[in-house]
Amino acid sequence: MKGFLRGTGVALATPFNEDGSIDYPGITSLVNFCIEGKVEYLVVLGTTAESVTLAKEEKKNLIAHIVKVNNKRLPLVIGIGGNNTAAILKEMEETDLSDFSAILSVVPMYNKPNQEGIFQHYKIINDHTSLPIVLYNVPSRTGTNMTAETTLRLAQLDNIIGIKEAVGDFSQVLNILKDKPRDFLVISGDDTLALPAVAAGGDGVISVIGQGFPEEFSEMIRLGLSGETKKAYQILYELLPVIAYAFKEGNPAGIKNILKVKGICDDHLRLPLVPVSKDLAKKIKEYIED
Repeated sequence: MKGFLRGTGVALATPFNEDGSIDYPGITSLVNFCIEGKVEYLVVLGTTAESVTLAKEEKKNLIAHIVKVNNKRLPLVIGIGGNNTAAILKEMEETDLSDFSAILSVVPMYNKPNQEGIFQHYKIINDHTSLPIVLYNVPSRTGTNMTAETTLRLAQLDNIIGIKEAVGDFSQVLNILKDKPRDFLVISGDDTLALPAVAAGGDGVISVIGQGFPEEFSEMIRLGLSGETKKAYQILYELLPVIAYAFKEGNPAGIKNILKVKGICDDHLRLPLVPVSKDLAKKIKEYIED
């Protein structure tokens, strides 16, 4: 059941038109590009999708379009999270989840709950759905770190099957890997550290850069999972400059510029996000066209 989450998932960006409306042909191109690049699964409405700027009806239409374009070719994971637990339960009730294989839910941001608050937040989500749940720890965005101890405590709950860990502290990843239940998945949320995490016993990555370079990135992770680390690191070293470019001025500004250069979609964003600077755009273009 959990095997589909081994390998590379990509956190899909949401292409926009110049007027700020959703660019559905761009989404079609992006989904097909990722599938043809042989990633293992797609993540819908994650942070990279600028989901906090999407209205309820836009989310509904976006989900329907991605489901249609995907046409059951790859498993789909949906991001449903936030800092209002009751609102998350309501969103889960009101969203058609029939085409999704799991829910990705981020640690609550801004409120800054303590570890018991984080545990209780996830426990009620666990009790409210039969779908598998992947925790998402990203302190750089949420302002709160979910500790390895809390993650391992949550790993005992029935529907919580893994974590997307983007803590930035590799020792925390190692502590989860060391003590986790056998079938609990540890998925990297950091493109640079994804391969080291896999080499240490992790299960793969939910990637941003993977949608810009799906073939290369997913092959790197597959090589890592099969123990061919020397070949895998050769790919990582080639990708390191563009991974840095993708995040230098924020996500998804960087990846959207990469997708623009590759002819997948344009690089429009919704405020308060803005496109990358001319200097960074030049570096990205030079890397891709080199």
